Amino acid sequence: MDHISKYLTKEIKLSSYDDKLFKSDLMFDDHMLIWFISGETKIIQADTTHYFKTGDIFLIPRNQLATIVNYPKNGQPHKTVVMHLSTERLKRFYEKIEVNRNVSAVQKIFSFHNHPFLESCLASLIPYFNVKGEFPESIASLKITEAITILREIDKTVDTVLANFDEPGKIDLIDFMQRNFMFNMPMEKLGYLTGRSLSTFNRDFRKLFDITPQKWLTEKRLELAYYQLSEKKKKPTEVYLEVGFEDLSHFSFAFKKKYGIAPTQLHSRA
Repeated sequence: MDHISKYLTKEIKLSSYDDKLFKSDLMFDDHMLIWFISGETKIIQADTTHYFKTGDIFLIPRNQLATIVNYPKNGQPHKTVVMHLSTERLKRFYEKIEVNRNVSAVQKIFSFHNHPFLESCLASLIPYFNVKGEFPESIASLKITEAITILREIDKTVDTVLANFDEPGKIDLIDFMQRNFMFNMPMEKLGYLTGRSLSTFNRDFRKLFDITPQKWLTEKRLELAYYQLSEKKKKPTEVYLEVGFEDLSHFSFAFKKKYGIAPTQLHSRA
């Protein structure tokens, strides 16, 4: 896989994938503002799936679990400009701005298709990627401030996300796991998102489910795969990524061990 990332600073990069596809399960520590130059992306969350293509701009809030599949398209690489909106940067921005703290955060992906203000802001970064030498922090700061200002202008609800600096609190573990088992995350990350240390997460999990987290996750992913193959008529090559497996051969082996039939055979029967 040919993956190239050019960084202006640690907060601004140009990312390009030339291979057939690239899939990753992610939880971002920063809010991510992304503009598509070419290619397509599918973002799978617990409750919905988003599709983005050339010209689209979207904002993914931090601490959100998602499976992201990037595809080259029409002979063009999957190419994006990515801007990290870090907590430190946003705290400085909002220091002198009054926001309504009583409004609940809108936990969603914000989509801004071909918005001229945002597109102009992000497109103006492209020439800088060819400039040799260290990129001035003062200019990077101006561009990030410009992007935040535009976001606030075109969507008044974005403050509920960008100005929210709370860390995840302790939440219902059963509900969280039932909604997010398909995301292939380290246990430490799952613990963090449920407001627990790793040791507390493992202890609470065993108490509630009477099984180790890894065994439970494998079982749930195989059950979802069986449903997708038999009821939704999907192909194994589609299913294994969506249910949380990283490798098709490993998925096929685990599936056959549990159900006594290869996923390809089940799909052909459906």
